[in-house]
Amino acid sequence: MRDAIADLVRDGDTVAIEGFTHLIGFAAGHEIIRQKRRDLTLARLTPDVIYDQMIAAGVASKLVFSWLGNPGVGGLGAIRRRIEGDIPSEPLAVEEYSHFGMVGRYTAGAMNLPFFPLRSYFETDLPVANPLIRPIASPYGDETIYAVPPLRPDVAIVHAQRASAGGDTQVWGLLGCQKEAAFAADRVIVVVEELVEEDVIRADPNRTIIPGLIVDAVVVEPWGAHPSYVQGAYDRDNRFYLEWDAITRDEEATQEWLREWVYEIDGREAYMDKLGEERMAALIPGSAPSGSVDYGSYR
Repeated sequence: MRDAIADLVRDGDTVAIEGFTHLIGFAAGHEIIRQKRRDLTLARLTPDVIYDQMIAAGVASKLVFSWLGNPGVGGLGAIRRRIEGDIPSEPLAVEEYSHFGMVGRYTAGAMNLPFFPLRSYFETDLPVANPLIRPIASPYGDETIYAVPPLRPDVAIVHAQRASAGGDTQVWGLLGCQKEAAFAADRVIVVVEELVEEDVIRADPNRTIIPGLIVDAVVVEPWGAHPSYVQGAYDRDNRFYLEWDAITRDEEATQEWLREWVYEIDGREAYMDKLGEERMAALIPGSAPSGSVDYGSYR
């Protein structure tokens, strides 16, 4: 992880850490903090705790997003303090879209399109708040729709269950827009729970959402998505999200957490040692095997 972030994430980059409640790259975000990257534009559907932590650490000057909060719990105090100017030395620019608007932006970036058309901004104030959401006339009728610009991150970071050494990346469970973000990005870091042989990938090709030909680095980092979850590996640590609500409300408490759990920790293995075996064991799910499929011959 240290090498991948050092090589591929640079000051001033637009960085997308995707994963929709599932497979959120906390370990990657923490390494970006430790390496003290600055002036990043952070892009993400539903910025949640990881972006709250990164923004609290001062890595970002801008946030491109749709809906932000601590899911099921409350707000994000570190982001709010910077948006509202409570910390004048670290202002945060914001650019807000709907969920589908962000998906459309990644899709346009991945397809090399000049914009993505969608209907979802009628009867909302988002086009007023964000002038990049623009009304356009349909070329196939009289109706007016909206367009959003492409989003092409410098770096996309995706957490997944497994990948081959060549970067063919497989995911199961809840999907967000990891695939679209990866194809839209200039550089791609894949973080996985497990590295597997190529024949494992070939035996189950429909799980491959990102091909190795667009992947720049594969990082093997078990538990790298904690406190979010990885389907089949570990559950969401709901206790963490509840505890974060009190921490994020206070700037001093937030900075103390960063010191204890990020700056003074030498990587994810040390983080999990600090978390403790008992807490980790409580997050291991029961078995729910998938059925097998015979793909047969391609001839």
